[in-house]
Amino acid sequence: MTNPPERRQPQTFGLPWPDLNDGLFYNDVVRPSDSELTLIEFYSSKYKNSAPRLGWVQRIESGQIRVDGRVDTDPNTILRVGSELVYHRLPWREPEAPYLLEVLYEDDDMVALNKPSGLQVLPGGLFQQRTALTQLQWWASKQGSSLERQEPHPVPVHRLGRGTSGILLCAKTKLAKTHLAAYFADGTSSIEGNRNANLEICEVRKITKIYRALVTGILSDDKVIIKQPIGMVQYPGVAKGLYVASPSGKPALSKVAVVERDVQGNNTLVQVEIQSGRPHQIRIHLSFIGHPLLGDPLYVDGGQPKCFDPEIIDENFAKDGYANVLSTRGYQRPTKPVPGDCGYYLHAHQVVLSHPTTNQETKITAPLPSVLLTQEEAKVNSIH
Repeated sequence: MTNPPERRQPQTFGLPWPDLNDGLFYNDVVRPSDSELTLIEFYSSKYKNSAPRLGWVQRIESGQIRVDGRVDTDPNTILRVGSELVYHRLPWREPEAPYLLEVLYEDDDMVALNKPSGLQVLPGGLFQQRTALTQLQWWASKQGSSLERQEPHPVPVHRLGRGTSGILLCAKTKLAKTHLAAYFADGTSSIEGNRNANLEICEVRKITKIYRALVTGILSDDKVIIKQPIGMVQYPGVAKGLYVASPSGKPALSKVAVVERDVQGNNTLVQVEIQSGRPHQIRIHLSFIGHPLLGDPLYVDGGQPKCFDPEIIDENFAKDGYANVLSTRGYQRPTKPVPGDCGYYLHAHQVVLSHPTTNQETKITAPLPSVLLTQEEAKVNSIH
């Protein structure tokens, strides 16, 4: 097994975020099926999850739509086949997010980062610039070495929830990206192929992920295997739907082991190894067995959201017209809890993988946050 070399001081990188991001540009070409639609009909139907009709009227009238290179402020403009449409989502101030990343391991093929809680991995929703990917791009452009090899900048090969901290694996070459992505996909596909998956399946994996988490309540069993399927439901503020425990969902497997019980505080420190990689799997699985992550604002007992009413229609939409230009306050967050909300304690602590090019077993460890240390670990840390 190869281990990252010892370092006297952790290597960190990161640039402070600009006050405003660069905004976004969305390009469309009018298809025959969309001809004769008006500008407002096109956008309010094609992008109805982005904003209600009134929101698109505001965007059009404020000059954020171009038709064949020219600004068009008339919502009733009739579209022609082949016309090129560009919607400019104006720059906005994104919510606060940390920007420093620690390098846990690096070689010519990959880099493993210690992602802080509160930093999103890839662009999405409110966070388009303040992401780990952006910092990776800035870091690579300063190094220059990737350009000499004519390789693209490093890219994450998996995701961690915004509120989850710990190991984020990133590929530095196309070959490494292909192999690492396959490692993550293999575990999930093996579960899909065997709904009665048992522990033996985990032994043949090319990557093993160990998490440390703090959950509410006292787990009575030292070890728990959770095989609850995970599906999706419609949910206010989450356009693509929310992942929840669902009998009709896709198979998922988590192995939970008690690390330490705090009877007085009524919480349990656990280690979780996941075989599959469903979104929010650990949060959903632990809440499903009645022990949601301490501080989780979204998931409660049963693996369901805390605030769920399918009849609710969320009328909030982006303040993306003149008001945004003047106030620069950005986008309003959903009124209900959403997956990106932080406050829970979950850390990707260890990864053991077959190196993507050498096939050597490589172990990477991310230091534990103080809140996830056992009493004995905390004593050792205080001595050092």
